[in-house]
Amino acid sequence: MSVVKVIEVLAQSDKSWEDAAQIAVTKAGESLRGIQSIYIKEMEAKVEDNRITTYRINGKVTFELD
Repeated sequence: MSVVKVIEVLAQSDKSWEDAAQIAVTKAGESLRGIQSIYIKEMEAKVEDNRITTYRINGKVTFELD
């Protein structure tokens, strides 16, 4: 039987929400093993001069405990 844990992470990118999610997983992977998924809870964008300048995500990363 395996046990999983969920942590909440925030990340941002100047390219896209998908890139922000990848940044979140990559950074979490530096200190976590066994990442199984990321659930995007919220998406937000910062706007300047009627243009999106920053894409932000609030996600839940699921990983298996040893």
